[in-house]
Amino acid sequence: MNQDELKRQVGQTAVEYVEEDSILGVGTGSTVNAFIDALAASGKKLEAAVSSSLATTERLQAIGVRVIDLNQTGGLDLYVDGADEFDHHRRLIKGGGGALTREKIVAQASRRFVCIADESKQVGVLGAFPLPVEVIPMARSLVARKLVGMGGQPEWREGFTTDNGNDILDVHNMDLVDPVATEQAINNLPGVVTCGIFGIRPADVVVYASQQGIKTA
Repeated sequence: MNQDELKRQVGQTAVEYVEEDSILGVGTGSTVNAFIDALAASGKKLEAAVSSSLATTERLQAIGVRVIDLNQTGGLDLYVDGADEFDHHRRLIKGGGGALTREKIVAQASRRFVCIADESKQVGVLGAFPLPVEVIPMARSLVARKLVGMGGQPEWREGFTTDNGNDILDVHNMDLVDPVATEQAINNLPGVVTCGIFGIRPADVVVYASQQGIKTA
């Protein structure tokens, strides 16, 4: 079974968590795109959605979903998003697509966070995937030096700008044995908007596709 088929299956499963006429938080990425396609095919109607990226907004609007600003809502019942990595505590690395800040905001606003992925994203310890860190442009070099001091090897994602107008540093070889402490330490650096560790607010459920079928963690 190829990756596209796994994403299609997990996207279909995630639709089962969606309540009719709810306001849904929706993340970003290829697995989320499969979820949006499955949502359209299901016929379920939403009151509205809160989107984590411009790309997702366009895709939701294309299937007839009204997209509203998070400031127009109270808390969200459900947020569905993918991940670049997840561990057995449902802690994640996100941000490969560069939408980590908005994703973290929507996750924090949601009562339930369902992460969708395939088994290739499951790891024993986070950190094989380079850790994205969103930074204010003027602080890029300063933050990079601080990250080196923390044991990482930051690489500027040159030519990429986030939807918030900021830069991304992808940090290789970062020790993430204690992801919550590392998340807090990086987020405290002046110039950092946020990092891609979702440890303080992990997923509540990880639904992932394997060659043996759909599994949850």
